Amino acid sequence: MRIGNREFDVQNRTYIMGILNVTPDSFSDGGRYEKTDDALFHAEQMIKDGADLIDIGGESTRPGYTMIPECREEERILPVIRAVKERFDIPVSVDTYKGAVAKSAICEGADLINDIWGLKYDQKMAEVIAKTGVTCCLMHNRNNTEYASFFADLKKDLAGSVELAKKAGIASDKIILDPGVGFAKSYEQNLEVIRRLFELSSLGFPVLLGTSRKSVIGLTLDLPASERMEGTIATTVLAVERGCAFVRVHDVKENARAVRMTEQILKRR
Repeated sequence: MRIGNREFDVQNRTYIMGILNVTPDSFSDGGRYEKTDDALFHAEQMIKDGADLIDIGGESTRPGYTMIPECREEERILPVIRAVKERFDIPVSVDTYKGAVAKSAICEGADLINDIWGLKYDQKMAEVIAKTGVTCCLMHNRNNTEYASFFADLKKDLAGSVELAKKAGIASDKIILDPGVGFAKSYEQNLEVIRRLFELSSLGFPVLLGTSRKSVIGLTLDLPASERMEGTIATTVLAVERGCAFVRVHDVKENARAVRMTEQILKRR
């Protein structure tokens, strides 16, 4: 899979997506990287620590989040995208579900659109991605938690996102799937997703796991967001063992080391 100017061996490797939230209210690091200089310093550190991609977000999507106008989201992310692309040779992902924001981000150099609604929120999103040819990550999400059969419904929902992508003309080798841990799922269902990651391979696309510091870890270990690194690493090891191509994390150095060690044990490198 090609993302930006880099090739990713999604069949045999697990890559690190480093999280860069330029928001005042993200659940774990809100307000730390609002200034472009602070964001750049953090991006540089994540790259040194082993990040393979940087995921930039301008709107918090924590439980109970408040949507912000497109113009405000763009004010936050566009200068950071521009600066990261000017200074570092690394693919940049943008965490947005709004087609207009995605289009502006791509114009500034974004290589991947990370859509938490899997193309189902904004009808323009699929068209933007198809026309620009960037890669997309389609996450599982829904407006309700009324599942007839949880995991079967999850896979069906993801297949629906893939169908939207294909109808718009997005190439199959430009699609990543994210099962959406922490979104429209109970604590038990989040654990089930992590446990059954292997089964998502039947959909035929690389899988990204995003559990970093999330409530499923906090509830399991009874810890605040600032103390969930070890729990996150446990899920990262499982992601490698279960064939995920990407993990999206805050603590890059520690998770990158866990990935390398697990890959060596499994002889995936």
